[in-house]
Amino acid sequence: MLNRVTIGDAGRPNLLIAHGLFGSARNWGVITKRLSDQYLVTTVDMRNHGASPRADTQSYHDMAGDLAEVLKAVGPANVVGHSMGGKASMVLALEYPELVERLVVADIAPVTYSHTQAHLIEFMRKIDLSKVDTRGDADRQLAEFIEEDGIGAFLLQSLDVKAKEWRLNLDVLDAQMSDIIGFPEVSGQFEKPTLFLSGAVSDYVLPEHRPAIKRLFPKANFAKIPGAGHWLHAEKPREFEATVRAFFERT
Repeated sequence: MLNRVTIGDAGRPNLLIAHGLFGSARNWGVITKRLSDQYLVTTVDMRNHGASPRADTQSYHDMAGDLAEVLKAVGPANVVGHSMGGKASMVLALEYPELVERLVVADIAPVTYSHTQAHLIEFMRKIDLSKVDTRGDADRQLAEFIEEDGIGAFLLQSLDVKAKEWRLNLDVLDAQMSDIIGFPEVSGQFEKPTLFLSGAVSDYVLPEHRPAIKRLFPKANFAKIPGAGHWLHAEKPREFEATVRAFFERT
């Protein structure tokens, strides 16, 4: 089973959070803590991430099955999924609708994207871990390849400096990148309340994606967080939390 972190009082409604590519449960610590005043919040490390088991595949059917296994143990839940975790959560809702009460999909659509994150895997592989004794050592090496603010710091959250190893199965993530940026063939509809929440300055959820969304999620609502990009939960955590909370309370 996936590694999971649970916070909140038993008896409260369940909330499951699934992170995106190269992330982990620990990335959601601030939001998890805030939402635990109303929910019993479970965050997971997706397969091949963090402390979860290593596997040979990264397909969305397999990731949805992993999430279903968690929910069969803790009970049906409201679900929040970001990016890769958002796609896995969509497949979860379509294939195991009895386990999902309401769904928030953060800055992703059920479509195939043309971008790839393989270059970030290449950069992580270029770090000479034998010369890394502090996070600063790794940061200085990574800065030679990555200029975007925040990306290097995000990736380094998955580096175990003491063990000198990545908490990511880079080989499988690289080999399965076409599946990760894609979306599988699925059937049926999820007919419960769903919110597609995106960053206003992100280009991941576009107007032309709405027919595909509505075909699978007929009760989909749409909202944007002003000033936020793809990592909207990290860039605007209070706004993200407030929007998620209001959606779950309203529905």
